[in-house]
Amino acid sequence: MVNPDQNEFLAGLEAKSKQPSPFFRAMANRPEVLKNFVPFYGAIMGPGTVERRIKELVYLTCSYANECAFCTSAHGATGKKAGITDDELRALQTEQDHSFAGADRAAIQYARELTQTAAADDSRAALLEHFTDEQVVEITLVAAMANFTNRFNNGLVILPEA
Repeated sequence: MVNPDQNEFLAGLEAKSKQPSPFFRAMANRPEVLKNFVPFYGAIMGPGTVERRIKELVYLTCSYANECAFCTSAHGATGKKAGITDDELRALQTEQDHSFAGADRAAIQYARELTQTAAADDSRAALLEHFTDEQVVEITLVAAMANFTNRFNNGLVILPEA
């Protein structure tokens, strides 16, 4: 892990968030990657054509499927801010999609299939019933980002702060 005293960009990130980030500290081993990752992540997870709640459902679905402790912790908190309930978090964790309806359910099933198979042949059509082509691309980017960060965290055993 890189110490913020050794990386000005990392120090700035942690000053903004007011807490250390083991994710950013690990990524800071490749400073140019960290500098490019932050705006890329923001472009995907920030405002777009897909509502925040759907993005968080997708991110959490991938993170639970990959058993990523860091991402499920971080996105559990941001998901709650986006309106996801504790019951819905448990349903995502246990793959009990029946409590979700319409667009939520289509996005969850698409994210899970994409995570498990790296394709989404069975769930893409249902997704397209609820979302435009632009939104499907955005949802796919969220799932891809989640799978990237899940693998980064799991590979390096990055865990949430206790």
